[in-house]
Amino acid sequence: MLRSLDIRDMLLIDRLDLAFGPGLNVLTGETGAGKSILLDCLGFVLGWRSRAELVRQGAVQGEVQAVFDLPEIHPAREILSGAGITVEEGELILRRTNGLDGRKTGWVNDRRVSGEVLRQLSEVLVELHGQHDDRGLLNPRGHRALLDAFGALDLSPVRAAWTARRETARVLAEAEAALAAARQEEEYLRHAVAELDKLSPEPGEEQRLDIARRAMQGAERIRDDVARALQMLGGNGAETAMVDAARWLEGAAAQAEGRLDAPLAALSRALIELGEATQGIEEALSALDFDPSALESTEERLFALRALARKHDILPDDLAGLAGQLRDRLERIDAGEAQMAALRSAAREAEAAYDTAAAALTAARTEAAVRLDAAVTGELVPLKMERAVFLTVVSPGEPGPEGRDTVAFTVATNPGAPSGPLDKIASGGELSRFLLALKVCLARGNDALVMIFDEIDRGVGGATADAVGRRLQALAEGAQVLVITHSPQVAALGAVHFRVSKSVTDGMTTSTVVALSAPERVDEIGRMLSGDRVTEAATEAARALLDG
Repeated sequence: MLRSLDIRDMLLIDRLDLAFGPGLNVLTGETGAGKSILLDCLGFVLGWRSRAELVRQGAVQGEVQAVFDLPEIHPAREILSGAGITVEEGELILRRTNGLDGRKTGWVNDRRVSGEVLRQLSEVLVELHGQHDDRGLLNPRGHRALLDAFGALDLSPVRAAWTARRETARVLAEAEAALAAARQEEEYLRHAVAELDKLSPEPGEEQRLDIARRAMQGAERIRDDVARALQMLGGNGAETAMVDAARWLEGAAAQAEGRLDAPLAALSRALIELGEATQGIEEALSALDFDPSALESTEERLFALRALARKHDILPDDLAGLAGQLRDRLERIDAGEAQMAALRSAAREAEAAYDTAAAALTAARTEAAVRLDAAVTGELVPLKMERAVFLTVVSPGEPGPEGRDTVAFTVATNPGAPSGPLDKIASGGELSRFLLALKVCLARGNDALVMIFDEIDRGVGGATADAVGRRLQALAEGAQVLVITHSPQVAALGAVHFRVSKSVTDGMTTSTVVALSAPERVDEIGRMLSGDRVTEAATEAARALLDG
């Protein structure tokens, strides 16, 4: 509920503090008194598009503050939570200023916010209805949501089916693109895999081959020297000479009185060491023996590994892993058609599920449209439009998360007359009554919004005006409705009555708004009935209207 609206230095308003009540709040006044200024100021604080120049002449800044009572469960709370704003004790305070330079600044509960946050809040706080309103019932883009709300339709199955449909289509498209790209390189992959399979590289093989190659190359360089050394030690070499020397010394030792014992011992040890050296050299020479063809084959494989690694721009040790990766890509290509078939089947199933859910929603909308048409027709009777025809048209549209229907509210003012959009077919007075009848039907059970009707009773009078007022009064039961009206029949049904007037002081025009007492209401409704000169008859008629 809109609790209060405070305005400072805006347009023709110097200072204004308004306190609204529940139920039907009516605002009356002479033409040009400034009733539309209140809507301009309310729209300004709610972030709506507004006039370029709003600051009152002579002031440096204009300001509007609106205070709403916010229930514990209200869609505005989700918007506030997203903006990081906490509402304490259910009070929501919107404030916005406008400078002479056109700069606008907004706050919500003293937290600075953008105009977009204010506009989002306005969508769930206030509904404006009038003959030229493109935000409410006259906007065809919102008719489908209004019908869904009237029918209390559950859109979650269609939304879930749409999400599944989009996801399976996305997965299928990505898989098809990947398969097409893979097929473009299929020939290369098969050649590369065959080349790798033929070479059959192993992890660590390049290092092992390099070590073996270096060993064989080293052996080739030193083997001749080792063989010559062995030749010098064996045969007629050092060992033969040492054996002959030992034999001669042993023959002379008996007569040398021990002087040859030490040399003979040393020579014996030398022969042992020489034997060990010879054996070691023989073993080394045997180890240095290699087949020259082995070196050639080792080098060929080593060079082949390194060349293939350079070709694929990887390390030789990674060749074995590359072969597995390329083989996997080939297997995906080979298995691609089977996978595509499964994905296409899943996509068809998801599309069929969406079609089923969308068709069920279309049927539910069609049934709800019939009920809405009957309800609006019933509301048109007391509004003296019993011959008018209201029709909700449900027609095929582009598929989406909320089904594949377009919904339009159409009217025909008389049976047999062509039907068309509300704002194209109906005259001003007829349009007002159509909008009121439609809103009465759509608003049942929904008191979350403050509903504002801007001269919706224009062009009607007498019994019809009384019927309009009573429908507004019924609409305001359990909710808050603000009505700008020129109709005394409507004004008399208000729970709270404000009068808007305009005065000129020292060449400055100012609009004021005051809440009327019971006697003041009699005078104001009498003025609305008779004009500037309020007659006794008008006063009596005003009392009769107020007494109901």
